[in-house]
Amino acid sequence: MVDDSTRKTLSNIPLLQIRAGPREKDVWVQRLKEEYQSLIKYVENNKQSGSDWFRLESNKEGTKWFGKCWYMHELLRYEFDVEFDIPVTYPTTAPEIALPELDGKTAKMYRGGKICLTDHFKPLWARNVPKFGIAHAMALGLAPWLAVEIPDLIEKGIITYKEK
Repeated sequence: MVDDSTRKTLSNIPLLQIRAGPREKDVWVQRLKEEYQSLIKYVENNKQSGSDWFRLESNKEGTKWFGKCWYMHELLRYEFDVEFDIPVTYPTTAPEIALPELDGKTAKMYRGGKICLTDHFKPLWARNVPKFGIAHAMALGLAPWLAVEIPDLIEKGIITYKEK
């Protein structure tokens, strides 16, 4: 069910070991360290393969994440704000990734611009708790969503290229 490209991407993202969410203050710091290490490795791999596609940062507590993601379509870069909160039941519950400026522009999105991940990603996440983290949510959640939805939204004229 998983293609070779996805399998290769996944194999290069470090798995996490610590099962802790924001409520477990002492252990959360250790989990956050694992999250950052995994994200850094994923971004480095993306840069090396020429497929760099997002930037993320968090608040001091690591509970609110925000940044930019982009999708290349016909040599044009479409850039979007990305944001999500870490659920209190994390890592059992996956983060709900939002692209606020696309709110209401596609059926595969919930209120507030949260992308729909229920059918494909959430069951995969549930089978891989606590090994999956933020980097996995980006690689297996947001990346495929962008690959399917953005070209469709462009084709329908719902989103247009904005010169930077």
